[in-house]
Amino acid sequence: MTSFEVPVYSETPEALKEVYDKFQKTIGFVPNLYATIGYSPNALNAYAEFAARQSKGTFHAKDREAIYLIVSQLNGCHYCLASHTESAIAHGWPEEETLEIRKGTHPELKWQVLYRVIKSVIENKGAVDRGLLEAFSSLGYGNAALMDLISLIMVMSLTNYVYRLTQIPIDYPLAKEI
Repeated sequence: MTSFEVPVYSETPEALKEVYDKFQKTIGFVPNLYATIGYSPNALNAYAEFAARQSKGTFHAKDREAIYLIVSQLNGCHYCLASHTESAIAHGWPEEETLEIRKGTHPELKWQVLYRVIKSVIENKGAVDRGLLEAFSSLGYGNAALMDLISLIMVMSLTNYVYRLTQIPIDYPLAKEI
């Protein structure tokens, strides 16, 4: 159990084929990371359902991609940086801005504050300085947005941790190093 092979579709349990087919339909393939989470049909189904619900929250798709980049950078996940850089660009982020987002140097105040809040949540196990929460609130975000942000951090951290643990092959173009 010290190494992980990426499962192939033909060996996939019936319980996962429906989820794999959804990935195939929506993104054109089953990413290695999702196939690997699929070692546990329960884990993959729970992840897929939870991740899908994020589209109903405070943050729209372009913002979610930037948040995923910040989380993945802070967690050191090369796989998720690769996949979400590609997705962020597809959602309208110029590549140079994806690098600024990841570094916490984007010129827009919103992204500076979100970077600092996300960094605090990750590094301090959920604790965020009151002044930083006030800065978040001053951007027009309320308690619902804060809960949505924590949910986004959590769902991305799950995939970050799976990659960091398994070191499966990255099946996206690599993101630039910063």
